[in-house]
Amino acid sequence: MPSADAEAGLDITEAIRRDMRTFAGYLDHELIRSVDDSGHLLVISRWTSREAADEVRDHYEGHPNARRATSLVREPRRRFVGIAVERS
Repeated sequence: MPSADAEAGLDITEAIRRDMRTFAGYLDHELIRSVDDSGHLLVISRWTSREAADEVRDHYEGHPNARRATSLVREPRRRFVGIAVERS
C-alpha cells in the first residue's frame, strides 16, 4: 500500500502535468512508479525542443506545485535530457 507521501507525490506530479499542458512546446508526460518503492516516480516529459523545456523550467521553479513537489522528495531531482533511440 502506498504511503501518504507517495500518494501526495503522485497527486502533485499529476497537477504539474496539468500545468505543463498550458505551456508552448509541451507534448506529454509518462509517469512510471517504482515497483519496489511506491514513493519513487520517474517522470518522462516530451517537448518540441530543449529550449521550450528550459524556458518552462526556468519560470515554473517558484510555482506552488513545483515547491510542493520539492518538499516531498528524498533527494534533489536530477534532470536528464535525451532523445529516443530506435534500433531494429
